[in-house]
Amino acid sequence: MKSFSATTTITASSDRIWKILTDGSKYPQWEPGVIRIEGKIALGEKITVYTKLSPDRAFPVTVSVFEPGKKMVWSSSMPLGLFKGERTFTLTPVGKGKVEVVTKEEFSGPLLFLIGRTIPDLSESFNNFAAGLKKRAESTK
Repeated sequence: MKSFSATTTITASSDRIWKILTDGSKYPQWEPGVIRIEGKIALGEKITVYTKLSPDRAFPVTVSVFEPGKKMVWSSSMPLGLFKGERTFTLTPVGKGKVEVVTKEEFSGPLLFLIGRTIPDLSESFNNFAAGLKKRAESTK
């Protein structure tokens, strides 16, 4: 398995953070790595993510878990589970007015040994995501 993650503590409500995470049209305003997201972020929906890291490539995913204010998972896979990617967003209240947000992407499957070599180090991208989300959620907008 290959994975990347970032964790941040945000001074905002889970509801506010959730609203930001589920408004795909506004990601380019706060997420420095995203060009656009097409589709509705809701359980069972297919969305397509376009990133600055690979601007000529679309990343189609399905929202496979959707627990408002708590957890969301975006999943994609090749037939027969030969290669799978799963991005998980977890929100956990950690004190008065504070929420810990963990964003993690895990890649797995029999073809990981081949495809995994083509996946760049996404650590900076995940850290930028966490910082952008924190700034957006803590702003007065």
